Amino acid sequence: MAETPPSYYTRLPPFAALFATGVPMLMYHKLGPRPRGVRLKGLYVGCGVFARQLAELRAAGFVTPPLAAPPSVAGNPGRRLALTFDDGFANVLRHGLEPLARHGFRAIEYLVAGRLGATNDWEERDGECREQLMDAAQVRDWLAAGHEIGAHTLTHPRLTQIPPAQAREEIAGSRHRLEDEFGVPVRHFCYPYGDWNEAVRDWVGEAGYATACTTVAGVNPAGTHPLALRRHLARHRSLRLRDWQAAWKRWWACRPGGGS
Repeated sequence: MAETPPSYYTRLPPFAALFATGVPMLMYHKLGPRPRGVRLKGLYVGCGVFARQLAELRAAGFVTPPLAAPPSVAGNPGRRLALTFDDGFANVLRHGLEPLARHGFRAIEYLVAGRLGATNDWEERDGECREQLMDAAQVRDWLAAGHEIGAHTLTHPRLTQIPPAQAREEIAGSRHRLEDEFGVPVRHFCYPYGDWNEAVRDWVGEAGYATACTTVAGVNPAGTHPLALRRHLARHRSLRLRDWQAAWKRWWACRPGGGS
């Protein structure tokens, strides 16, 4: 019996069988070293980890065509993959362009349209470290490198917890603002915090989006609702207590005079 893969993605082998059953989408937020005092450490992926993940996926034959709804055929015969980034952090541009280009991958950045060039104030309110978001010029650099953009609302609210009229403006207004600013179609949406319900999903469809991403773990086989796509959070490996204990024992045995 195949072992159930973890809910978050660190490396391909535990996911190889699962990724053959539908289109996988990997969810990233921030790239590069973590500042001191970070609360949500798992939202940062180091440059070395990111490069290794891309190299492994490329070696396995995965490709990143333009984002679209899951195909109607069973499985994932084309070895399609989607690399997604939430929020529009400037460190993704700084640390991501070179490895993405080196491995021939395309990615999509979901932008908080009303916060371009500002900071992650929705996280700062909860005590998180401040990070810079891409400004318009940096978004154009991202597009010029062959990548895509999608909408992540205007201000990053929880869409089920605000009045319907405000939620609909967050959804539709972010698309209009990005299209006006960058002159490209914006057909893809991402629910902030993964917070959505059927009403929110319907408003996303009414706003003209072709796909929308959730934070529900899993792949996307044929028949998946295009406005409820599943993703695996990509992150560094977390060491459990027994992993730390095993690492300590290896160090103890290998030290000068160890094992005596």
